[in-house]
Amino acid sequence: MKIYVTSVFVDDQEKAKRFYCDVLGFNVKSDIPVGKDRWLTVVADEQPDGPELLLEPSDHPAVKPYREALVVDGIPAHSFQVKDLDAERKRLGERDVMFVQEPMDAGPVRMAVFDDTCGNLIQLIEMRDSDSA
Repeated sequence: MKIYVTSVFVDDQEKAKRFYCDVLGFNVKSDIPVGKDRWLTVVADEQPDGPELLLEPSDHPAVKPYREALVVDGIPAHSFQVKDLDAERKRLGERDVMFVQEPMDAGPVRMAVFDDTCGNLIQLIEMRDSDSA
């Protein structure tokens, strides 16, 4: 068994596509119309056949209070692994990404958290053991 697709709820799929692809650097894997929405997934450049992130419409009534509670409590919706957290923080900062938690040490990892502009907090993780990335 392996992870195939996981999702992040987004307010606007087109805006999310621009952010996740143009700013973060993911690539569109699937973009299939489904009613008024799309089955829109992105993948990491380094893993084109790896797990897909579904940019899921946030229309369900349970989504808004769920996401708001996570943001208020500072809980990221997802974690993405990077090889060099400081370099990634600098790159994203130059693209006007707003970090709500600057890079910090947290046991075996370094981490930071940013706002994805689509209603979510996203955590970046750098494993201290550079062979893990």
